[in-house]
Parts: sequence; C-alpha cells; structure tokens
Amino acid sequence: MRTGSQIVRVAFTYIGTVVGAGFASGQEILQFFTRYGWMATLTIALSCLLFVWIGIKLMLMAHDLKATSYEDLNKALFGKKMGNWISLFMMIVLFGITTVMLAGGGTVFEEQLHLNYQTGLLVTLLLAYLVLARGIGAIMTVNSIIVPIMLLFSSVIVIYTWHLPGAGNWLRITTDYSIGKIWFAPFLYTAFNLAMAQAVLVPVGASIQNRADLYWGGLLGGAGIGLLLLSAHYALSAQMPGIAQYEIPMGNIITRLGSVPQFTYLIVIYGEIFTTFIANAYGLSVQLQQRSKLHPKVLLINILGLSYVVSLIGFKVLLSALYPLFGVVSIAWLVLMVWRNRAL
Repeated sequence: MRTGSQIVRVAFTYIGTVVGAGFASGQEILQFFTRYGWMATLTIALSCLLFVWIGIKLMLMAHDLKATSYEDLNKALFGKKMGNWISLFMMIVLFGITTVMLAGGGTVFEEQLHLNYQTGLLVTLLLAYLVLARGIGAIMTVNSIIVPIMLLFSSVIVIYTWHLPGAGNWLRITTDYSIGKIWFAPFLYTAFNLAMAQAVLVPVGASIQNRADLYWGGLLGGAGIGLLLLSAHYALSAQMPGIAQYEIPMGNIITRLGSVPQFTYLIVIYGEIFTTFIANAYGLSVQLQQRSKLHPKVLLINILGLSYVVSLIGFKVLLSALYPLFGVVSIAWLVLMVWRNRAL
C-alpha cells in the first residue's frame, strides 16, 4: 500500500507540475494541437509517449545523480560550464513565470470571486509559504488534492461533449497547416513543459528511494497528461472553428454547464495557477540554496516577496521576449535527454 500510494503521489505531482493555467484555459491545447485538425490526435499520442519516456528518464537520472536541483541535471547534460549558464537562464524564466502565476492568482480573486486583487496576491503568497516551508512532500500532497479535481473536471467535459453534434470532429477536422509545423508542435510542447517541470521532478527523483516508484509514477503521470490533453482536445474540437476566437476557450464551454461545473472550473484554474507557482518558487529556492548561505526559509521569503513586487510592476513583456529563446534551449535539452544513456 505504501508503494502504491507513493506511485500515485509521484504521478499526481508530475501531472500537476506540467498542467498549468494555460492548459486549464484551453488556449495551450488549442495552439499546440486542436488547430491542427484530426492529426492532433496522433501528435497528442506522440506527446504522451514523450512525457512517459522522458519523464521517467528525468526522475531516474536525478535519483542516480543524487541531484539537489535541476542545475545538477543540466550540468550532467550540457557540461559544467554550459550547464551553469543554462541553469541561470532557466532561473530567470522560472522567476518570470512565477510572477505571472502570482498575478494570475490575484486576477482569479478579482474577476471570479469579486474580491480585491491584493487579497488574491496575499492569500496566494501565504498558502505558498505554508506549503513550500514544508518541502517537496507538501508539494506532492497539494498535487494529490488538486489533480483528482482536474481529472473529475475533464471527465465532466468529455461527457458533455459526447452528446454534441460536433463530437466526432476530433477525427475528421482538416487543416491548412504544413506537416512540418504539425509534427514539430508536440516536440516543442513536451520540451518546454518538461524543461520547466524539472524544477520539481529533479527533487522528486532525488527524494524517492525506490526507483520502481519513480518508474511507475512517471508512467502513470505521463499517461495521465496524455489523457488530459486528449479530453481537452476532444471538447475543443467539437466547438471548432468558433471556439478559437475566445481568449479562454474552455471557459466558454463551461458557461453552458451550470453553476457546479463553473465552480469546479474555478478551483481547477486557481489550482493549476497555484501548483505552477509553488513548483517554480520551489525550483528557484532549491537552486539558490546551492549558491547562497541564506537559511532556506529566509530565502523562500525573499523569493515570494520579490515575486510580489515584480508582479505589481509586470514581467510579461520581458517574459514574452525570453520565451522563443527558452523554446530553443528546451529543444536542445530534450535532444540531450533522448540521447543520454544514463538511467534508461
């Protein structure tokens, strides 16, 4: 039972770390998969295989290396000097996404709960500190609560879509996009998400003693991500092409389902913002602990405080400029993970 529970915790942490707010809104799935028509079903299958394979490999490598943070893994992949620079660049991107997620938490409070924006920021910061101060185990526990709600929400969406006239669109919609662009999308999507997820998956791999738990947890987690991708694609395809005009396409679907699904969706959106926020903040704190002599809790307070200040100023413009470069780094990272013989 303990082994089974550990496997599920690893799987849920994997899913919760990868599945972010962009996923919950539907915009991420729309941009990387659904707009490419029926072939997106095949590219989702490819993405799922990559999440299973590379996710397992990543955690097992972290386990074998006894890696403290993702910097140790990057040094093993890129070499000491280049790995150090890659890790510094990742730290900037991680911090940028952290501030955007914090701002997103404030927006949920303001727009959905009709509370003060500052209240949303402070509640998110307080909850994050309470979780992060307890380490990787607490992060795994939070994901073990939020991910089942995500899975329940996805099931409701699939059941609703099943009875729509466009339910079969996921197998028949055509597209004008080139084959190259369609088949590059799953590699870019997987590379970007796994490169970010290593901030948590490396400590998870290092903290779990039983390699078999990491293997089966990675298998279950990767398959779960694939199923969530497919269910969202199935629902969005049924509403194409009209759904593509909305900034939050999934939100447009939910408004038709009544108050209970809307409330569940609100929990999912905030939950995915929160899990991304704590994952990135934790990855930052672990890496900075290797570079400073500050007490972990003091370091954590500084990270959360700075993210609060920057979230008020805004980081989106800089982050949008960094994203294309991070996409290139992520693809290089994925290639090295594929060709690396260690652990698998």
